[in-house]
Amino acid sequence: MQPVISVISPCYGSPKALAELYQRTAATMAKIGVPFEMILVDDRCPMDSWSVIRTLAAEHDNVVAIRLSRNFGQHPAIYAGLAQAKGEWIVVMDCDLQDQPEEIEAMYRHALTGFDAVRARRSRRKDNFIRRFLSNRFYAVLTFLTGVKHSAEVANFGVYHRKVIDGIMSWSEDHRYFPAAVQWIGFNISDLSVEHANRKYGRSSYNFRRLMRLALSVIVSFSDKPLRMMVQAGVVVALLSFVISVAYLGVALAGGFVVPGWASIMISLWFISGCMIFAIGFVGIYVGQVMREAKGRPNYIVDVVLNARE
Repeated sequence: MQPVISVISPCYGSPKALAELYQRTAATMAKIGVPFEMILVDDRCPMDSWSVIRTLAAEHDNVVAIRLSRNFGQHPAIYAGLAQAKGEWIVVMDCDLQDQPEEIEAMYRHALTGFDAVRARRSRRKDNFIRRFLSNRFYAVLTFLTGVKHSAEVANFGVYHRKVIDGIMSWSEDHRYFPAAVQWIGFNISDLSVEHANRKYGRSSYNFRRLMRLALSVIVSFSDKPLRMMVQAGVVVALLSFVISVAYLGVALAGGFVVPGWASIMISLWFISGCMIFAIGFVGIYVGQVMREAKGRPNYIVDVVLNARE
């Protein structure tokens, strides 16, 4: 039977949650009353999530099991699942049960009232303070740089119509950050408040270094504003330098300098040099991104697919 809803969950670090994830999702779909498929994508979890996923696929023919060739990251794993999804509506959720399957029913029924996508707004995030603080700062910066409103309370969890997913999947970019892609793609999108659960199994694979790397990659992929800001900063520094040079020249001609100021020269030299190195480095990041896009390599490679649907 063709599924009406496809539920996609990238799996990394929480193998103990997967059986419960399927059971609770199946119970929710029974209440909704539509056929569904569950697509579990093993992003080469070091805790052997694949053995659990393979068992679920053997026990339930509506479980599609995908294993990637190596660890590509959460968002490439999401897109690997999206490429296999057959439902008219697609649910994307994490595997650690902080995204509660029971919330799918309310989001799905809300979507049927006339929305192309309904995203879960986590009214009270059950993450630690540092994680919440960094997330809030990241989305504030992303909103500023892209000119599009992004919220730390909204992540991957949501119900999306097929046309929204088809629009996102038409991109050929190397880096596609799913929440930002949904925000950019448009259509009629609504947010619905849900209860964010405490983490029962495992812990987040995103440490500080990975979060910063992800943040930088997303900003470079979705905005060229940093480049324009560097140009504006360069113009401001050039104008200030011209004004200071004219002032110093006037003072020198008036005989105001008896001993040249070594400290001011060194401070100015180090400041300008630091600005130039920072600007060149940031431009290099953009050049590196262009190089990756020009190579055209896939952002994930599938190793095994079980219970794939035609």
